Amino acid sequence: MEAEHTANRGRETERRRDRTLSGFVFETTLGKWLTTLLISMVPIVELRGGLPYGIALGLPYPLALTAAILGNMVPVPFIIIYIRRVFAWLRRKSKRCDGLVTRLEQKAHLKGNLVRKYSEIGLCLLVAIPLPGTGAWTGALVAAMLDIRLRKAVPIILLGVCVAAAIMTAVTFGVGKIV
Repeated sequence: MEAEHTANRGRETERRRDRTLSGFVFETTLGKWLTTLLISMVPIVELRGGLPYGIALGLPYPLALTAAILGNMVPVPFIIIYIRRVFAWLRRKSKRCDGLVTRLEQKAHLKGNLVRKYSEIGLCLLVAIPLPGTGAWTGALVAAMLDIRLRKAVPIILLGVCVAAAIMTAVTFGVGKIV
């Protein structure tokens, strides 16, 4: 009798968890896909954190890869189009924000040297290397600071994101399993 009561309580708890946000995120494919997409949109983390996260959740690799690439690319056009206006607004807001914007612009110009030297290949490499200080956010910032047109920058950044995805796939699964 006691065992049956405990089993019923366990099933009820399971049903309640399935109806919660955590149940949706961790128990459904759509929830896992959306979480992977959102994590891949976050600066610094980007695809290099989103792809392994999606795979660790048990998301099938093609779905994790799609979510990570899309999530990493969603902010790119907005950064390229609006970052200068956002920076100007932040500068007017406060001295602290002005210092932050200055540092971000200096970082972009430093990274921009690679792009100036190697043009499209430089931008692609800047995005493709999955290390801190590189990635789609940095590539979009550099493209905006160097006045690279959206039509030209987005495909190059997408190519870099795909190369980063290949590198992160090798790191996540191990090179031996892929080859």
